[in-house]
Amino acid sequence: MSFHAQSSALLRSWGAQLCWLQRRPWTSPLRSCLGGARPRPIVDMSYSRHFLDFHGSSIPTTMKKLVVTKLSSNFREAVSLRHDTPVPLPGDGDLLVRNRFVGINASDINYSAGRYDTSVKPPFDVGFEGIGEVVALGLSASARYTVGQPVAYMRPGAFAEYTIVPAKEAIPVPSMKPEFLTLLVSGTTAYISLKELGELSDGKTVLVTAAAGGTGQFAVQLSKKAKCHVIGTCSSDEKSGFLKSIGCDHPINYKTENLAAVLKKDYPKGVDVVYESVGGQMFDLAVSSLATKGRLIIIGFISGYQTRTGLQPGHVEMLPAKLLRKSASIRGFFLNHYLSEYQTAMKHLIEMCENRELVCEVDLGDMSPEGKFAGLESVFHAIDYMYMGKNIGKIVVELPHSVNSKL
Repeated sequence: MSFHAQSSALLRSWGAQLCWLQRRPWTSPLRSCLGGARPRPIVDMSYSRHFLDFHGSSIPTTMKKLVVTKLSSNFREAVSLRHDTPVPLPGDGDLLVRNRFVGINASDINYSAGRYDTSVKPPFDVGFEGIGEVVALGLSASARYTVGQPVAYMRPGAFAEYTIVPAKEAIPVPSMKPEFLTLLVSGTTAYISLKELGELSDGKTVLVTAAAGGTGQFAVQLSKKAKCHVIGTCSSDEKSGFLKSIGCDHPINYKTENLAAVLKKDYPKGVDVVYESVGGQMFDLAVSSLATKGRLIIIGFISGYQTRTGLQPGHVEMLPAKLLRKSASIRGFFLNHYLSEYQTAMKHLIEMCENRELVCEVDLGDMSPEGKFAGLESVFHAIDYMYMGKNIGKIVVELPHSVNSKL
């Protein structure tokens, strides 16, 4: 089969959605080659080998993806798996990414409950981060990317087999290892929040809650790199062992130890910085454990996400007095408000990961009741697993793809 015939066959397999742009030196008319279908200015014959995945598996006409169909903090009630969604087409500055790994975040439930943007109504896509290969792209996007290149991204709509990613938002990665995915939300949250709000310095004491989790693991390691003494809370002896392996000075298993008593006994002057993601009673205890001029960074409050309001009751009536007495402060951190720092943070984190200066622990669900998280169907299991508090490191779901060329 000729190259032109191969190209045409693949375009037809895309659901008769593409228009062929025939460029000639004397004219450049846009004409529909599919019976009057609306022109789509994507493919130029002279460049098409760069834009479409001719050598891997053919791009299907439809795909699976997860869609929020009802606002609810119960992810299983809020989200449906759709099997027949058309594979989207990349615009001039876009990449079409075939996802290989997607990341699970505690805030996936907040998003499906409509807490981040009350103006957005169902149905809408879900999932914040993915890593995969470029299988198609627009002309402008080809200035920096090519088919087959591994890229990562952070944007809504990751829980899908294919995702459109603007080239300016894509992050080139050395390979499609899931370790790089751990950096996209979890790693950058720890990196930027501690850098901008933590004011870490040699000899300071840092308390990391949920320290063996997706972002906690990075808060521990980055605090150690700043020459701080690090305390990490966790819920099992296995997690405690993991924390020791990444440099945590004092892991505390709150299931077997009285956390408040240990902190009071071992750190009578309090802790200088708290990296807090649990909320509820853990937040109250963290506030009470702050040292004079201590700083508490809120990056989440997972203990309340599954409730109707997304919050758990706290003793906030005493908060002003507690802060005033110690000249202490509380700062909230939401990654989307610090995107100006994002690219720099990712570049540094990728370098540290490549140089093995940073452990990027991945939990693919091998120890979960349902087994390894594979396929979009397992996203539901992965989120349940997270809220059971079983994971060590970042929970990642693999999306296997068979390579079966039809050309």
